[in-house]
Amino acid sequence: MNDPIPVIRTVDHGTAKLMPDVDRQRAWLLTVDGAPQSYVDLDEPTYLEFEYARRLGHVLDIAAEAGRPLDVLHLGGGALTLPRYLAATRPGSRQDVVEADRGLLELVVEQLPVPAGAGIALHTADARAWLEAAPADSADVIVADVFGGSRVPAHLTSVAYAREAGRVLRDGGVYLANLADAAPFAFLRCQLANFAEVFEELVLIAEPGVLRGRRFGNAVLVAGRHPVDLAALTRLAASDAFPARVEHGLALREFIGGARPVTDDDAVPSPEPPDGAFSIG
Repeated sequence: MNDPIPVIRTVDHGTAKLMPDVDRQRAWLLTVDGAPQSYVDLDEPTYLEFEYARRLGHVLDIAAEAGRPLDVLHLGGGALTLPRYLAATRPGSRQDVVEADRGLLELVVEQLPVPAGAGIALHTADARAWLEAAPADSADVIVADVFGGSRVPAHLTSVAYAREAGRVLRDGGVYLANLADAAPFAFLRCQLANFAEVFEELVLIAEPGVLRGRRFGNAVLVAGRHPVDLAALTRLAASDAFPARVEHGLALREFIGGARPVTDDDAVPSPEPPDGAFSIG
């Protein structure tokens, strides 16, 4: 059997590269313009390489009783890491994946095909437009992992966007977002303020070094109308190779401080990562 070789292709929004992992036989890293987007192991879809993906996975694991199928809307597709994870851990789930880059989606489906019957429907569309057209109370979970290059687009950072997410989620549903920022956390605080306008419960998961302002990094925002199982989530986050802190309640309100919700007119993309923060050659 020949060793797999990298696949490089110009897609709608940059240059995508699929690179095989020499340590795992059918595992691939997807980058766009050098920025890592996804990691997929086709033989072991429950393996989550990226730290932020594991944290999203932890929340998905406790979102309902183990194995219960869910209706999930993924905003941002990448290499379909989390849809594959949910298809394996919650068989029978109905998943819609919305990816704006048609060329990227075609590349992923061609090179890393999704198993037949996985319940994953793929759509090429803008995430905000799809969300605004989605029926009310139609999703148990919304997972937002949308980056234009290395930044979350501005139209996905306003309180109006947060309200649309609240409209689409069912009462017991949960919203998850992968965000990135660094001290003084102006962007992250405003994102939390947006969702505090819509949801009663907020949780933030991040490495202590990121929260202490030592480096730029990912943070997972969790929002819902009912409390999550904080004890279980804290245990899972602490058990990772790079343990994360779970912030909630008073500590999170203090973190938000005086940050205010952001209107569509004032919305800006997430901050540009510093050189080398996420890039891979």
